[in-house]
Amino acid sequence: MNKNFSRLARHAVLALTLGCAAATASAQELTKLKFTLDWRFEGPAAPFLLAKAKGYFAAEGLDVSIDAGAGSAGAVTRVATGAYEMAFADFNALVEYDANNPGSKIQAVYMVYNYTPAAVVLLKKSGVTKPADLVGKTLAAPVFDAGRKAFPAFAKSNKFDPAGVKWQSVDPAIRETLLAKGDVDGITGFSFTSVLNMEARGVKESDLTVMLFNDFGVELYGNAIIASPKLIAEKPKAVEGFLRAFNKALKETIANPDEAATYVKKQDALVDLTLETRRLKMALKEVVVTPEAKANGLGSVTDDRMQRSIAETAAAYNLKSVPSGKELFNAAFLPAKADRLVK
Repeated sequence: MNKNFSRLARHAVLALTLGCAAATASAQELTKLKFTLDWRFEGPAAPFLLAKAKGYFAAEGLDVSIDAGAGSAGAVTRVATGAYEMAFADFNALVEYDANNPGSKIQAVYMVYNYTPAAVVLLKKSGVTKPADLVGKTLAAPVFDAGRKAFPAFAKSNKFDPAGVKWQSVDPAIRETLLAKGDVDGITGFSFTSVLNMEARGVKESDLTVMLFNDFGVELYGNAIIASPKLIAEKPKAVEGFLRAFNKALKETIANPDEAATYVKKQDALVDLTLETRRLKMALKEVVVTPEAKANGLGSVTDDRMQRSIAETAAAYNLKSVPSGKELFNAAFLPAKADRLVK
């Protein structure tokens, strides 16, 4: 009896040892990837957090860490310096970086925002009803704000002189406060950020005039997943796996944004779940599930519009050169079109 027990015990210990060794080996086989967002953990970050929490990245052999960011320019820089392998950043920030650092070879590999979310937001009582009415008005925004930097493209598309608009440079934290108090005529910012921030300051959406750039002739693409040239060259399968996992999570997010938003709350217990769910839904409706995305699949671009978009960015940002769309966007790692289609 004792001998049998001893034999069973040895087998159990051996099995446990082998199991631990296998688990350790499995963990070691996962490719570690450092990924940075463009901003804080808010609604639009849901598909990334969902993909990690549900094990979609792990199923692709990836151990992905997800960090908050402090702006798209910073996210691009993090990838350029090698501190991060991948990032979620405004594609136009990548255009600017590449123009100022030729040959950087950082590439966008999945266009999440089919249009820029940049918008001009004003109080309806300002009397501004069309873009040309902005001449003579004062707008507030940080100097690095995407909408402010792209404003010349907005002005060109609507045939007014951007020099006729005055700017007040402010910290992001007080931009909407100034507008709510009536200290400025309007602001620029991402629509789903500024509108909800205004509501938090007691201003109803019905009392706002929101001019989305893409509703007024601007063709700029928005945020994309970008990857370092080292990762693309040395671990292309990791890029493919990341995009498969993210694409799966994004489609789930589109199908059930209420459930997806809970992963933002799980990441940061201090966020307002109701607010971030609304922010996520606004982002999906305005810049993710667009007619172009429905026709061509999530994550993709069209070559003609891509080059027009880059030309708009170059002119608005006063860049010395116009980068090539084929150099900045690499569609080779996208999942099959059938897997990216949405209704």
